[in-house]
Amino acid sequence: MEFYTCLKKKRPVRLCEKTRLFAYRSLNHKYGLETLKTPYVSLDHIKNYEKMSDIEKYNCAIYEIATKAPIRICDGEMISGAATLANAINHQLPAIYKDEKKTASSGVSHLTVDFFEVLKIGMDKIREKCEISLENHQDAYKREFLKSCIHCIDCMKLWHTRYIEALSKKQGYENVINNLKQVPFKPARNFYEAVQSVWFCFAFLRLCGVWPGIGRIDVLFGKYLNEDLQKNKITIDGAREILAHFFIKGCEWITGKEVGSGDAQHYQNIILSGIDEDGNDVTNLVTYLVLDIIEETGISDFPTTVRINKNTKSDLLKRVCEVIQYGGGVVAIYNEDLILESLSCMGYPEKEARSFGNDGCWEVQIPGKTCFSYIPFDGLKILQYITLDEYSNNVSFDNFNSLYNKYLSDLQSHIDFIFKTRVLSKFDDNFNFKKEYPCSVVSLFEQSCIERGLSYKEGGAIYNVESPHIGGLPDVVNSLYAIKKLVFDEKKISFSEFMSVLKNNWQGEEELRNYVQKKYIYYGNDNDEIDDIATHLLDAFSDMVCKYDKKTPIRYVSGVSTFGRQIEWAQARYATPFGRKKGDVLSGNLSSTPGTNFNGVSAMIKSYCKANLKKQYTGAALDVSFIPSNIQSDNAISALSGFIKAFVHLGGYFMQIDTVDNKVLLDAQKHPENYQNLSVRVSGWNARFVTMNKEWQDMIIEKNK
Repeated sequence: MEFYTCLKKKRPVRLCEKTRLFAYRSLNHKYGLETLKTPYVSLDHIKNYEKMSDIEKYNCAIYEIATKAPIRICDGEMISGAATLANAINHQLPAIYKDEKKTASSGVSHLTVDFFEVLKIGMDKIREKCEISLENHQDAYKREFLKSCIHCIDCMKLWHTRYIEALSKKQGYENVINNLKQVPFKPARNFYEAVQSVWFCFAFLRLCGVWPGIGRIDVLFGKYLNEDLQKNKITIDGAREILAHFFIKGCEWITGKEVGSGDAQHYQNIILSGIDEDGNDVTNLVTYLVLDIIEETGISDFPTTVRINKNTKSDLLKRVCEVIQYGGGVVAIYNEDLILESLSCMGYPEKEARSFGNDGCWEVQIPGKTCFSYIPFDGLKILQYITLDEYSNNVSFDNFNSLYNKYLSDLQSHIDFIFKTRVLSKFDDNFNFKKEYPCSVVSLFEQSCIERGLSYKEGGAIYNVESPHIGGLPDVVNSLYAIKKLVFDEKKISFSEFMSVLKNNWQGEEELRNYVQKKYIYYGNDNDEIDDIATHLLDAFSDMVCKYDKKTPIRYVSGVSTFGRQIEWAQARYATPFGRKKGDVLSGNLSSTPGTNFNGVSAMIKSYCKANLKKQYTGAALDVSFIPSNIQSDNAISALSGFIKAFVHLGGYFMQIDTVDNKVLLDAQKHPENYQNLSVRVSGWNARFVTMNKEWQDMIIEKNK
């Protein structure tokens, strides 16, 4: 069988036929469709449920999930555990009382949990930690939380027992049973157990409506593989098969059904390579096995980001580029050097910063120690609705500086509003975290929650971060620049007259619209004049946010993203001064607005990198697409490697690379049955193109023109 690729060349074959068949079944919806048959477990039979506290309801839900969720053993699987309740796919705790939409707890995401401790000491020792903490805390609320943590581990053990029993009834699974008996309750002793341990914990978290990232998978498993190889307990080919099953099992929620922004966006992101806390390169055999598996199967459900620095070896960079060639947007790039500088500026200790990962998407955090949330907002809407007062006659500006400064003032007001409503509202008068929905399962895998006797959402994590993320910034910059040039520099039209043109959606002004679209060189084309506006605006935005940083127990720092929200924002936006009409879908993340980049990808990177991106502490994404035919030449790998090195050298932050042919995408819209596994990069996730609705598909096509 062949797995989809944007390139003409076939994917390599390294995995055995049984594993490839397993991947084929999973990628073609078999297990996702099975999951849809059981959306949730019922809590209707529980006596006095309505009189219970939130955490009592939560405990009941976890027990019912662990004891009632369907057990699924896939044919030939080498690792076991499956999230088999469909409401978990919707980011919900899949337990319902009397058909209420509201469950005993909401889903939790935007985090990468601590799997390292599970591998090192096992869940039984984590349970002992809970018991010790319970003895040390007298506060009734903390004790109730810690008892819930113990309860959740006991429920996981019940779920574990159900799998052992189910496997014992099937022939040919003796190795799987023996491997599963030890973990995750005892420390992992070898590579096979390590993979099973992390998967089982990950699957249980997902089953409970939690969407965690995997994190630094090569650091997690690398030492186990090296030790096994040295002792001749495993071969590289054998390790590849085991790890491939981890990836294949991660496709269990694929249904092939339309889900708006596409399936496969469950935040199970992976980090590869980079340095460890002592500054040593962590690249190992697992790093390359992951790339092998992605290359062969095209599995896109684990968006993978490689930490690249100035010392990254050419062999790894070459291998990364070979995988990128196949498309699907699976592999992205972190500039490790710049991010470490950024985290240092934010005040993280050096060793702590070196362990950075992401939140299951691409925003940077310290895994297993961070409760993270971002607050997206539309910067263009502030310009159009507040600064320019919906293009009314009530505002006027004599020069560009007065317009620009008014926008800065309005932006600051919005940042102030976010801080008051999103950050201060989380605390009582003494700056103690207010009560939240229970999330004890998550708290087991986040450092310090158990010791503090506090839930992950209630101040238990070591770091708590809220990050306002500005969206539409390239559109803001283009708008300001067009007004500057047309009204104040060239004086082709008065400010009030131009506002009327925009209010009327450029109606009857096609000549003028054509002029502003073609005359001016907008953001993303390496034009210093407009790029200076973008740079200064980004600096100002970061300073506005950071003035509130450390004012509360929550860190308050800036970032840049849209995550596809440019679609939902489009209908509320007016026509833009740079020639776009009302309702147009505009820029994504910190990438140039579709239709404005005429100088190629290199120019866009230069514009993006002129900003001091280390001040965008939680991230600023750049989206880059290549036409497959442009990267298939003999020199393509060398050119792509040089491209990534330039990104790092120029000071980029995070780059999402995809290989996309719009002809293929257009054909996929007409004949989706032929492209079931065609993956595209959307933002912090990849999605199968045919599972997107038409609005999202059109956005992907437009940005790749």
